[in-house]
Amino acid sequence: MLLAVILVVTMTLSDVINNAATAVVMAPIALTIAEQLGVNPDAFLMAVAIGASSAFLTPIGHQNNALILGPGGYRFGDYWRMGLPLEVLIVLVAIPMLLIVGPL
Repeated sequence: MLLAVILVVTMTLSDVINNAATAVVMAPIALTIAEQLGVNPDAFLMAVAIGASSAFLTPIGHQNNALILGPGGYRFGDYWRMGLPLEVLIVLVAIPMLLIVGPL
């Protein structure tokens, strides 16, 4: 459950600040949580990497989102309409895969 929380919090932060800054903020937190639980930190750190790379809810989350805002004729709400289902899909696929590939 905490793995999913780390992923979702990282995704949320990545939507409002730069993805590299998000990874720098969340990696030590994820590492500390994994150490406190006494589990392998690899899955937690991969959750941070995936979450930091998943900024689909806002045009300010990633520079590519901002680049297509004007020329594509998109509005702010368009990112939520397409980004939210995509982020839910990422969580639904990433959590089982992280547990399979990098078991705790």
